[in-house]
Amino acid sequence: MYNQPSKNNWFGRIDSETDILSFRFHQQVQLVDLPSVTHSFDVKKTFGLIGFQCDEGVRRNQGRRGAAKAPDAVRQAIGKLPWHLPGNAQVLDIGDIECLGDRMEEAQAELGKAVSSLLNNKICPIIIGGGHETFYGHYLGAREFMGPAARLGIINIDAHFDMRPYDQESSSGTMFKQILDQDQNCGYLCLGIQKLGNTAALFETAENYNVKYVMEENLASSDIAKAFNEVDSFASQYDATILTLCTDVIGSAYAPGVSAPAPFGLDPKVVRLLIQHIASKDKTLSFDVCEVNPDLDENKKTVTLAAHLINTALMNFEYSRGG
Repeated sequence: MYNQPSKNNWFGRIDSETDILSFRFHQQVQLVDLPSVTHSFDVKKTFGLIGFQCDEGVRRNQGRRGAAKAPDAVRQAIGKLPWHLPGNAQVLDIGDIECLGDRMEEAQAELGKAVSSLLNNKICPIIIGGGHETFYGHYLGAREFMGPAARLGIINIDAHFDMRPYDQESSSGTMFKQILDQDQNCGYLCLGIQKLGNTAALFETAENYNVKYVMEENLASSDIAKAFNEVDSFASQYDATILTLCTDVIGSAYAPGVSAPAPFGLDPKVVRLLIQHIASKDKTLSFDVCEVNPDLDENKKTVTLAAHLINTALMNFEYSRGG
């Protein structure tokens, strides 16, 4: 299920071969096989990009497939961006976990092992999904790293609760209910919930599980401070937090390449502000971006936006990673 990183994803304009101030990501990213990840990356900030080539959960959730192709497409978009990270930062491409056939649960477990390995080696995981089932593997890795007794807060920027029943099978719409059912030391905050993206039953489920959430109509640049306060209040209750972004939370004019486009979704500038705020907190362990579907995209809008938001997270992670 593991695929090594490929140089074919890292290319673009070259303004200089020697002047780092003129470099782009494709000139700086290092390719490192997952089995080779060790403590030897001893710099203050080291980030590991790992893809999750899976949209089996989207298929099970009766969505539109194609998100399994996102890791390579998003890498290629990141590669073209100017490099603005500080001199003590490193970005590693760790490769991909691939879901073979319908073996989603096995792939999620493998992603969990990879995320845990990165965290144990003081590397900040940046996970490129995949359908939002990616997050369950992300969670497994963070929980393994933190241990069962630690209080772990989940922050999801999403139009949907993703708390459907999973009696028959798990999917991209069930992960957060799965987690809260099995993990009493977890809490869940969702930012960007849309009324027309969730049934009344899902709102009732969220209330029963004491899920904190902020509605889409209450998230705008003009009152972003209120959302920041909600995030800070939530995070204060936990030893660590992990952040996930489902790109279908963003308005379809900006993010058409998703399984469930949102005509009244968030402005990308609001999402950027949220990521900036959350990633800058030293409790934030890791970040994933999910539900980008290159097959449904328009002029690479969604892929490019995902790349920019990943760069936003990289620029705002401020905690020490090895020194």
